[in-house]
Amino acid sequence: MKPSIPKGTRDFLPEEMIRRNYIFNTIRKVFEKYAYLPIETPAMENLSTLMGKYGEEGDRLLFKILNSGDFMAGVNMDELTLNQLATKICEKGLRYDLTVPFARFVVQHREQLVFPFKRYQMQPVWRADRPQKGRYREFYQCDVDVIGTKSLLQEVELLQITYEIFEAFKIPVVIKMNNRKILSGIAEIIELPEKITDICVAIDKIDKIGKENVFAELREREIPEEAIRKIAPFFDFSGKNEDKIAFLTHFFENSEVGKQGVEELKKVFAYCQAIGVCEPELDITLARGLNYYTGAIFEVKALNVAMGSISGGGRYDDLTGIFGLKEMSGVGISYGAERIYDILNECSLFPNEIGTPVKALFLNFGEVEERYALKALTILRKNNIASEIYPDSTKIGKQMSYANAKQIPYVIIAGEEEMAASQFTLKNMETGEQVKTTIQEIVEILLQ
Repeated sequence: MKPSIPKGTRDFLPEEMIRRNYIFNTIRKVFEKYAYLPIETPAMENLSTLMGKYGEEGDRLLFKILNSGDFMAGVNMDELTLNQLATKICEKGLRYDLTVPFARFVVQHREQLVFPFKRYQMQPVWRADRPQKGRYREFYQCDVDVIGTKSLLQEVELLQITYEIFEAFKIPVVIKMNNRKILSGIAEIIELPEKITDICVAIDKIDKIGKENVFAELREREIPEEAIRKIAPFFDFSGKNEDKIAFLTHFFENSEVGKQGVEELKKVFAYCQAIGVCEPELDITLARGLNYYTGAIFEVKALNVAMGSISGGGRYDDLTGIFGLKEMSGVGISYGAERIYDILNECSLFPNEIGTPVKALFLNFGEVEERYALKALTILRKNNIASEIYPDSTKIGKQMSYANAKQIPYVIIAGEEEMAASQFTLKNMETGEQVKTTIQEIVEILLQ
């Protein structure tokens, strides 16, 4: 049997893991600087927790887990639809994102939390999507959320965090922003408020399928031609943020929810100007098809790279209400580790110094020399210098090849001559330079 893994998943070699850890560590430092605290939730959730939170398309992409034991006992397949059958034989599913499990977590542990509660979470999620470039079935998300406040200061803080993270990675990005109340206002203006989900799901696909295909999908969702005609100007409108705000202010003269969305956007932009943060680009067509968004929505795209969004999020006022905790508004944003990795790799933006963490290799000349080298190796490790000894007394060429293959910058030679002088020879593998010195001096060199 030829070994393989499921499509849309990946193994990671040591070099790749070092680079991935660089991504996680960089993001974690920014999260913690802004006073967010770490949590974790299980890989699987009850299916009742997940279903109905991501829209009809999200429900289709959930990985469902078959019940253990004789799960088909008593099930009459002839009388059930596929979804009904799934609920009979599957009680659990792999998490689709980190936000819905976070809402469940908040409700379940609310007596142990201090609100507003600021958390970050960096774990894998799973989606039964068609694998393609930048899109995987198993991938890591790095989420940051604050729940328990409606203050728009939190939206501004998420913008600051986002700019800081991508500046650290040297990835130029554009942050796009809209407000779900704008989309609700559109549905109200065309007198189809009950169709808000259909409108958002269709508009969310504009980057993938284009304007005409979005119109076609709206027709399939029974949106009248007159309503589509009223929506059409939103797809062609461009200009500066203030021009778009003026357009929306006029458009929503008779929509209270639309006006509220405009005012929230204006307040966020004003905060940005006051603290010197670059304003996000107002994108009236930004929808993000997840059902739980109620206010601000964000999307981040890398410039000069053919890649979908690398980050996204928004405000949700009612998500914990689904689990019995009303009036607990939250806002958050998620960063896709896989897409960030692919961009850093494609653009050669990984720092050179994040190669092997091993700083030195002791060559092995035999049993007596081993004991001498092991004492010195212990000293290096006590000084937090990652180092190792070649395990076998074999040809020196083979040991040097091992050091080169692992990109270890220094080898340490401890032969008869070095032992007689209570010293070691330190060789720089890049320059070839060698120096005979003490282990204390080697510590100082390697700590530089």
